[in-house]
Amino acid sequence: MAVQLAEAVKRGSNGAMILTVEESQGSVQNVKEAAVRPGNYVFTTPPSLVGLAQSGKKMFEPKNDKFDSIRGLFPIPSLTMHFVVRADSGVNTFADLAGKTYLIGKGSFGAREAAKYFELFGVKDKVNLVDVELNAAVSALKNKQVDGFATAGSYPAPNVMEAAAGTDIRLISMTDDQVAASKRTKLVIPAGTYPGVDQDVTTTSLSVMAYTTTNMSDDDAYALTKTYWSEKARMGTDNKWWNAVNADLLSEMTGKLHPGALKYYAEAGMSVPDALK
Repeated sequence: MAVQLAEAVKRGSNGAMILTVEESQGSVQNVKEAAVRPGNYVFTTPPSLVGLAQSGKKMFEPKNDKFDSIRGLFPIPSLTMHFVVRADSGVNTFADLAGKTYLIGKGSFGAREAAKYFELFGVKDKVNLVDVELNAAVSALKNKQVDGFATAGSYPAPNVMEAAAGTDIRLISMTDDQVAASKRTKLVIPAGTYPGVDQDVTTTSLSVMAYTTTNMSDDDAYALTKTYWSEKARMGTDNKWWNAVNADLLSEMTGKLHPGALKYYAEAGMSVPDALK
């Protein structure tokens, strides 16, 4: 996804802006780097981590005023929870997972979120969780070693597409009460997103945003934000997860927008929450 964004920025700016993609250890590290990186550092993170950093809480204790320089740019595709099961497993709801063998992976946001939901929905001690990495999920499902797996990724998620390509699958849909209990954002995966999944699936998502710092000039932040939105439709043609991004997701952002980004949103007539100004 980062590579797609970098390519779009280069194309949309006619080579005037180049994004160099770096591998990171995750969103927490991305935010921590904001306190020490010079220049035009752009990073992605769930907005809640920016709030923790700027208030000096949890993994960002003690408070570091340098995090106050973080500024928002734009939303990117959200992390979407997928609860995949084989169509022949007899599982239609979370309650049906009792007695089933399920894979959620280790250490990732998706694994933590799935474990949380199993506890919330009363099946924590009824599901046989397989202690292996998520990259084994598709083959384990196809070989009937597990009844399903949970994963978090922007839809359509590649591992879910791979599973659906060789196996009849379904996705567990959440009730409104379950969504409310999760304290996450409701998201509906449209029918037909995955082969064989012919009805809308209600699930949850965690918004992810692109941020920078006040080290970036207003002109660069304006140009980057404008290029992103002007190229988003083209990116969505090649990779459908970009189509789920819209300006409404700005309501999920924590902190303040960069003045350059704010200038673009005003120019484009996009509604921006007052808290971000």
